Amino acid sequence: MTMIITIKLHPNSSQEKIEKIDENNFEVWLSEKPIDGKANEELCKMLKKYFKAKEVKINSGKTSRMKRVEIVNN
Repeated sequence: MTMIITIKLHPNSSQEKIEKIDENNFEVWLSEKPIDGKANEELCKMLKKYFKAKEVKINSGKTSRMKRVEIVNN
């Protein structure tokens, strides 16, 4: 099963959490700074664990705080 979600990212935060806004929209707070794609890597790790997914891929918004992310479960 594949699903596409929208993420509003808050990098360089003092906390790390994922908050569900509705079925397809989430807000994510990361402590990682948005340098050299490190925040994106950390985001993918967090989402993989949160959704217990096999694969997490950022489809659009690699340099933006608003991202479209594909979650693959099977």
